[in-house]
Amino acid sequence: MKGFADIGRCRVMGVLNVTPDSFSDGGAYLDPDAAIAHGVEMAAAGADVVDVGGESTRPGASRVDADEELRRVLPVVEALAGRVPVSIDTQRAAVAEACLAAGAVLVNDVSGGRADPAMLPLLAGAGAPVVLMHSRGDSADMTSAAQYDDVVGEVRDELRARLDAAVAAGVDADAVVLDPGIGFHKIGDQNWQVLAGLAAFLELGRPVLVGSSRKAFLGRLLATGDGPRPVGERGAASLAAAVLAAQAGAWGVRVHDVRPTVDALRVLAAWDGAR
Repeated sequence: MKGFADIGRCRVMGVLNVTPDSFSDGGAYLDPDAAIAHGVEMAAAGADVVDVGGESTRPGASRVDADEELRRVLPVVEALAGRVPVSIDTQRAAVAEACLAAGAVLVNDVSGGRADPAMLPLLAGAGAPVVLMHSRGDSADMTSAAQYDDVVGEVRDELRARLDAAVAAGVDADAVVLDPGIGFHKIGDQNWQVLAGLAAFLELGRPVLVGSSRKAFLGRLLATGDGPRPVGERGAASLAAAVLAAQAGAWGVRVHDVRPTVDALRVLAAWDGAR
C-alpha cells in the first residue's frame, strides 16, 4: 500500500468522532481538547492510524455543512498529525484538502468518491492514499437500497467500479484501499455474508479495510429479551470480528477499542509466524 510500510500484521485504525450524534461515541469528543487527548491515548495504545471524522454517518443522520465539519475536525487533525498518522473521514474534497494540508496522511471517504465530484481529482493531484468504501447513497435511509440478489458479488462489482473511477480520475491504484462498508446499505445477514466473503474483495487486488466495530448487526446477534446488546457492551464481539477479518486477509480494521484489538492482532501475527 502506497505510503504505508508492511508492519507484519493487520493495521488498527482508531475511530475518533468529533460529532454530537455518532452512533457509538457521539458527543464524547466534540470538545477539541477531549478529542485530541483521546487521539493521543489511542496512539499510545498502538493505533496505526487515527481516523478523525466530523460528520456522523449513522443510519438516519443528516449532513452538516462544510464549514461546521471543518470547524470540528481541523484543530484535532492539526494537533495529532505530528504524533500519529491521521486519516480524515470525510466525503468533501474541501475538507480533505484542508486536512491533508494540516498533516493528514489518508482520506477515508464513505461514499467511495461519489458524494463530491471534486474528491477524486483532488486525491489524484495530492497523491494521497484513500479508502473508498462501498455505499449506495447517504445515511438518511440505509435500508431501501439494501436490495441484493448476491450481496457479495454486487458489492464487489460496485467497489470495482469505484476503483476504476478513481484510476480514471488519475488516482494511483496503489494508493487505494477498499472497504466493503459493513452496515452501510446492508441489513441483517447481509453484513455476515460480506464479512464471510472477504476473499471476493481481496480479489480486486487492493488492500481491504473492515469496519464492524460496535455496529448494530453485532448488537442484534447478542440480543436478549431486553433487545439488542447496547453499543457499549459490544466490545468482545467487535474484537472477535476484527480478529476474524485479519485472519481472512484484511489490511486494516477500524475500531473503537484500540488496545485490546492491537493485543489480539499481535497474538494472531505471532501465531501465524510460528506456523
